[in-house]
Amino acid sequence: MLELNVVFFAMAVPAVLFAGFAKGGFGGGAAFASTSILALVLQPVQVLALMLPMLMMMDVAALGAFWNKWNWYDAKVMILGSIPGIAIGVWLFRIADADMLRLMIGVMSIAFVLWQLAKSTGIVRPFANRLPGWVGVLSGVVAGFTSFVSHAGGPPVAVYLLSQKLTKTQYQATTVIVFWVINAAKAIPYAYLGMFTIQSGLANLALAPVAFLGVWLGVRAHHIVSERLFFGITYVVLCLTGSKLIWVAVT
Repeated sequence: MLELNVVFFAMAVPAVLFAGFAKGGFGGGAAFASTSILALVLQPVQVLALMLPMLMMMDVAALGAFWNKWNWYDAKVMILGSIPGIAIGVWLFRIADADMLRLMIGVMSIAFVLWQLAKSTGIVRPFANRLPGWVGVLSGVVAGFTSFVSHAGGPPVAVYLLSQKLTKTQYQATTVIVFWVINAAKAIPYAYLGMFTIQSGLANLALAPVAFLGVWLGVRAHHIVSERLFFGITYVVLCLTGSKLIWVAVT
């Protein structure tokens, strides 16, 4: 059972604030770090159930700031692919235990960092030409799956969107609309699987102002805060939490 005590809020408040900040100003992918942080102190199922309503609130808050600034074609192909991806996530979730979920979250944490470092060092270079729509659908499938099992759909979306030569604001706006739809679609199977509880609902109510505050701060930091600094901190957090989760899962 999720215990709403001082220890819980001491971890949950900064985690949700960070997720909102990332959602509002930095493409949303780094919001996944909040899942890794909370998985250190909560059961993975509790973390996923707690964070989904938070992410949905953040999506709604960010929609207004980036309304109609997204690329509709890119958004639609990824949303189309996300549906079967979510279905695969439902199937795997029904047979996975807590340690398997910790392992997946931990591995995705490290993989996220390696992907970002590969981009920044030039090991992985942006595609010279725009990737075709079917790649966007495939990226959506992967994003739907990884988002369902760990709220980590950012990297597969980034692979496709970075090839589309979007502006910074178009990129941000497109991720907002894509994950708004993906997260809304995830809510139905999450409820079907019995992941939401009264305790998680009460926690969501208490943390809702923190989520909106995080998005508000992120939107305003979009053109001010250095992405290098923000993601540098994120990478350190993900390496530490991801390594810990993998260790707990395998031992």
